[in-house]
Amino acid sequence: MTYRAIQVGTGGQGGRWCDTFLPPNIEKDLIEVVAAVDVNEDAHENAVEHLGVDPEDCYTDAETAFAEHDADFCTVVTPPWTHEAVVDAAVEHDLDILSEKPIADTLEASVRIAEKVDRAGLKMGVTMSHRFDRDKTTFRRRLRSGEPGPLDYLVGRFTCNARTYGAWGAFRHDMENPLLVEGAVHQLDFLADMAGAKCERLYADTWLPEWAEYEDDVQATVQMRFENGVRATWEGAKANATTLNGWGSDALRAECRDETLVLDDREIERYPYDQAGETVVGVADADPEPVPLDEQDAWGNTWLVEQFVEWLDTGEPMATDVESNLQSVALVEAAIESSERDEAVDPQALLAETRESVEL
Repeated sequence: MTYRAIQVGTGGQGGRWCDTFLPPNIEKDLIEVVAAVDVNEDAHENAVEHLGVDPEDCYTDAETAFAEHDADFCTVVTPPWTHEAVVDAAVEHDLDILSEKPIADTLEASVRIAEKVDRAGLKMGVTMSHRFDRDKTTFRRRLRSGEPGPLDYLVGRFTCNARTYGAWGAFRHDMENPLLVEGAVHQLDFLADMAGAKCERLYADTWLPEWAEYEDDVQATVQMRFENGVRATWEGAKANATTLNGWGSDALRAECRDETLVLDDREIERYPYDQAGETVVGVADADPEPVPLDEQDAWGNTWLVEQFVEWLDTGEPMATDVESNLQSVALVEAAIESSERDEAVDPQALLAETRESVEL
């Protein structure tokens, strides 16, 4: 079955949906884009050129587009603080939803959205693209294979030289918690996914060096403990002297019983346990083995669109359905609260408290 979609957001990241993520799925006859929405009429050209949308089917408001077209689902590729209004309109018109991360700009709004979608009996997925990159997927599949043995702990790094105003997009230099909100949303998510359990304790320490041209903290260390006993440490920075692992070139290390697995700049190596090489002096004479990256025809958001369509076909939820993805939002919210309070936070308790306090 080919599903009829309305693309909401065709400028900025929405432009990438138009020219990169959606066309392969159109070519496979998985979807047909019947209308497009963006408040900037100039951005409509992305939908016209790359998705074949008729200019007459381009709108500046989602409500009108939804009312005038018979569609199966909509995408939401707009600023996070606008997501709830688009979801409200989609619910009103009985449309399933595929949204860019995060679900919304706050945990409260994210919980409201998840509840509204559930009450309406609709499906909503969230595109956590980093988790479904080729390198992270290969890494996750290696861990899940059982060959490395039980997982003990994880270490992640995302450190950059972007200290000068505008180096990371001017708006991030002026916003609150830019590193946690704009950076950790992906990194903490894929660490939790690798751990294979919900986070039960999180401590975050964030700060702002005097040489960083930001209004709020852009350096952080985060410690996480998961319900299965796995631990994780994450280092994030935007004001270092050099970029060791920037956007899309993450560093990740998994310490398992039978091997150490290392991802660095999209290359993976494994260090098998060697009893004969045990030492606490100097550096072991280790010879790592490369782990070939998996092969398939789609990764990231392109693949996530496929997963969403498969959910529509089979009824089996995708891994990043809106209810599951509340965990990602809760991790970021817990990190912000932990840093502000200078104490550990239980993301599950935070999520439960938010559910109880939110009113629809």
